[in-house]
Amino acid sequence: MEHRSQAESALGGAAYGMLFVLGVVMGVVGGFTHPVWQEGPLPGAAVVWVLMLFLVCLGAGKLLGSRLGAAVPGAGWLLVTMPFTVQLASGDLVIASGLPGYVYLYGGLVALVVAYLLSPSSSRGSWLLRGYSPKNPT
Repeated sequence: MEHRSQAESALGGAAYGMLFVLGVVMGVVGGFTHPVWQEGPLPGAAVVWVLMLFLVCLGAGKLLGSRLGAAVPGAGWLLVTMPFTVQLASGDLVIASGLPGYVYLYGGLVALVVAYLLSPSSSRGSWLLRGYSPKNPT
């Protein structure tokens, strides 16, 4: 097992924290804008949000070299998206039933699972969390 310095641990924590915040922001903005644009029967904005969520989670998983990297922005997105599906007593609902809402919600869940499964599961470590060691130290 490799020993990490406090600076490397702090950098890793900051990276995961920022990914979680990115997932929360994507959930808030996507939750309110997924029904905005529709191309015929296809909810274009919802499809774009699902693709963006997939790419962010897959990119985070590959860059951090772990499935946890893909799961953290997904957890932030889920934290915001799930309460948006609950109808309040006043009748307000952010993600309504209908094709755009279903594509955004269920497509987003499928995107999270696929990005998680496509992310590396090895413990090689992350390019971000590994220290740089020159090949020819002088």
